[in-house]
Amino acid sequence: MKRIVMNLAFVGLLLPAFSLAQTTAEAEAAKIEAKKKAEEEKAALPKPYNETENAEAKIAELVKKAKKENKNIMLQAGGNWCIWCLRFNNFVQTTPELKNLVDENYIYYHLNYSPKNKNEKIFAQYGNPGEKYGYPVFIVLDKTGKMIHTQDSAVLEEGKSYSLDKVKAFFEAWKPKK
Repeated sequence: MKRIVMNLAFVGLLLPAFSLAQTTAEAEAAKIEAKKKAEEEKAALPKPYNETENAEAKIAELVKKAKKENKNIMLQAGGNWCIWCLRFNNFVQTTPELKNLVDENYIYYHLNYSPKNKNEKIFAQYGNPGEKYGYPVFIVLDKTGKMIHTQDSAVLEEGKSYSLDKVKAFFEAWKPKK
């Protein structure tokens, strides 16, 4: 009888360990599946960042255009490696209300930050906002090229996307005064 009780006690001690191992394995499998889904999503989204472009020359060109068109410049800093950067681009491009607001008021540029091209000189000029906020981060320039605002994108998020109301309010707040 004592032997049966000892065996039952031993089994009782092992069951939680097996359960924990199973829970850990399930959690790991879920994490791998989530990562796979994120990679599939990222692969399907448009890639607006150009790693090889001379950002300094491009921004100078955009300032000239902004002066002519009386628009502000929206720099969306990030890279094609960043799923949140790609999600934001897709969100704006596929939401007519936002796309129209941007097209009417901004010259929009995807300022690349990647291991291949960090655009360090440009980012230093704007206070390296990616170091503070992560990516994407938005740098708003007036039509003369003067930085007038830096926006952390995290406050615009909603679930695995962005809030229409918050993004619209951000674009409305920094459009040029006409």
